[in-house]
Amino acid sequence: MILLDLFIGFLKVGCFAFGGAYGAIPLIRDVVLSYGWLDDEMLTYMIAVSESTPGPIMVNMATYVGSSQAGLAGALAATIAVVIPSFIIILLVTAVLKAALKNPCVQAVLRGMKPCMIGIILATGVYMIMKNGIVIWEGSLLLRPLILTLVLGSVYFGSRKIKKGGISPILLICLSALAGIAAYGI
Repeated sequence: MILLDLFIGFLKVGCFAFGGAYGAIPLIRDVVLSYGWLDDEMLTYMIAVSESTPGPIMVNMATYVGSSQAGLAGALAATIAVVIPSFIIILLVTAVLKAALKNPCVQAVLRGMKPCMIGIILATGVYMIMKNGIVIWEGSLLLRPLILTLVLGSVYFGSRKIKKGGISPILLICLSALAGIAAYGI
């Protein structure tokens, strides 16, 4: 039964996640919490780990959750479920790509989806900062996460002013890891 639940849960994520990995995080959160596979704190940690490991976040999250719930079979079921919709869509899109992209209705839909995805990604970032950074606990503000967010944001946006393409994502991930180690210790 757990394998079927994993397959159906991550099939939902694969079918309805638009806008890339960051746009899928709210959907992953909803599915994982509704089935009770992880609590909110563990899910937040796994999102961070999934971002910093090679591969798509959705696949990394599906593999981890499936593995934690049903071992190798669960990892395979969840990973296959999250990948199948994209695989089928890519096959269909490549078959009709040229004709579809010339269609004004398709162009209008794609232009309309772009601001929605930006909003979803921004909302996810704000939620994660509010959940883990700007937390008032026993009357005091936890400043470490807020300061780390501000410093890393400054490094990212400052590098875009200095260098045309900005800082490499790999270098930013490494700097984030080092900053986390420095701020929180091992």
